[in-house]
Amino acid sequence: METRKLFYEDSHISRFSAEVRSCVPVKDKWEVILSATAFYPEGGGQAGDTGRLNGIRVLDTRERDGSVVHLCGGALPVGQTVEGVVDYGPRFLRMQQHSGEHIVSGIIHRRYGYHNTGFHMGADVITIDFDGVIPPQALPEIEAEANGAVWRNLPVKCWYPSPEALPDIPYRTKKQLAWPVRIVEIPGFDCCACCGTHVAATGEIGVIKLVSAMGFRGGTRMEMACGKQALALLNAAFDQNRQVSQAFSAKMGETGEAARRMNEVLAAQKFRITGLEKRIFGNIAAGYEGRGDILHFEDGLSADGVRELADAIAERSGGRAAVFSGSDETGYAYCLVTRQGDLRQFGREMTAALHGRGGGKPVCQQGRVQAAGEEIGAFFASHR
Repeated sequence: METRKLFYEDSHISRFSAEVRSCVPVKDKWEVILSATAFYPEGGGQAGDTGRLNGIRVLDTRERDGSVVHLCGGALPVGQTVEGVVDYGPRFLRMQQHSGEHIVSGIIHRRYGYHNTGFHMGADVITIDFDGVIPPQALPEIEAEANGAVWRNLPVKCWYPSPEALPDIPYRTKKQLAWPVRIVEIPGFDCCACCGTHVAATGEIGVIKLVSAMGFRGGTRMEMACGKQALALLNAAFDQNRQVSQAFSAKMGETGEAARRMNEVLAAQKFRITGLEKRIFGNIAAGYEGRGDILHFEDGLSADGVRELADAIAERSGGRAAVFSGSDETGYAYCLVTRQGDLRQFGREMTAALHGRGGGKPVCQQGRVQAAGEEIGAFFASHR
């Protein structure tokens, strides 16, 4: 039994009345088919609508053999006329995304001849895959042209051409389609076969923001957002920039330069700290001159610092140097270094005894253990 699709007659309909044609239990839900519906079923990269039928929650909407199936949280009597209410906020947001995607895909197809090979509406952005490489420097031009289409408030025409008229319509498609074909046209920007819901005029899209474009499977994967979704994205970016502005005591339009200056300062400080650290490691190592095997604990070292200190001690002590840095609560990073011999077997025994893991070269073993300082000390005391 085919359902009258009110969402194709007017995509802005959110309330309607219809007769229940069937209601079939499926596990703990019910599949309901109506004589007519404004609920759009999942398809064409667009999610199915949700809402209520006589107050009963519609959890999802799918199409099956021409009928729209409403997955409901409760049963509805067959033959009864029910009132349907679509969750219009999410629906309209998807309409903004879908129509905006058509404009961008149409521009890219006209400029480069590329096809849209994948399309997904996410919670934050739309993801589109194209079968060709889009130059990064072209994104601002594409975005500007797309927003020009929005601000001109062009009509969005959706219709089913007759079998005779269809061959003469130059619509965008990856393969030849059999009639009937639904065409969505935005004059001067796109003409495409599409089964989704769209705004009535491009002004309803509000704004189009291209977020990113990167190479993907020989083509390009683009992220974009439109309308309410774009506003949320831009507001989040604005808030982050405001926080950066406050942290750097810089104007919001100068945060990039402030960040670059801060990176230069941090790089200089890191260089100075590295030099001081090497001097400190040298002094520590000098205290172990000629003392053979050494176990040393040092707080606050990075993995690189642990290795450098172990190397410095091994150079001066003439034996095996073992450096640990961490705490009994969080565990210890370690490095074992020797100038001669093979530490691999010793490293395996140590990590087994001290609940750790690691590895490396015969003369340098590095990793982490989950043991207390006393346990580590006891292990090394028994392996002198």
